[in-house]
Amino acid sequence: MSHDTNVAWTLLTDGDVPVVLLSMWCVWLSWIDVVSRRLPNMLTGIGAVCILAYSYVIDAFVVALSGAVLLFFCYLAVHLCLPTAFGAGDVKLAFTLGGVAALAGTDAWVAAALIAPLLTGVVGVACMAVGRASATVPHGPSMCAATLLASAAVPT
Repeated sequence: MSHDTNVAWTLLTDGDVPVVLLSMWCVWLSWIDVVSRRLPNMLTGIGAVCILAYSYVIDAFVVALSGAVLLFFCYLAVHLCLPTAFGAGDVKLAFTLGGVAALAGTDAWVAAALIAPLLTGVVGVACMAVGRASATVPHGPSMCAATLLASAAVPT
């Protein structure tokens, strides 16, 4: 590899670039979810491919895949039992975010999985408090925020 390629490779595997890209993706998805109450398949699919590819490059594929599959099935179980609790987009988003959180460690994964529904609940209660009880609260933004916060804050 040339020197320029080495620098780019280091930024992608050890630098802040993955965190910035993940954050931008989360903001984009959250905005779409707030505005349209939808999480587009194209974006959730790209996220899944990217986290698996990234985890392969950093030699943590099994960790990311395990976290992704586990959170996906947790969300799928809730969605199948109570479809109004989470949308199908949230189930698909759980795959990517489960992989991200798993890369930050077991404690981060658990924190992200528990904090996301709590955040959505807090927003729902706030809506009720201001007289917007009939407002639907998108869950995607809480999922993204919980994962980013837990991944950054929970020591590995």
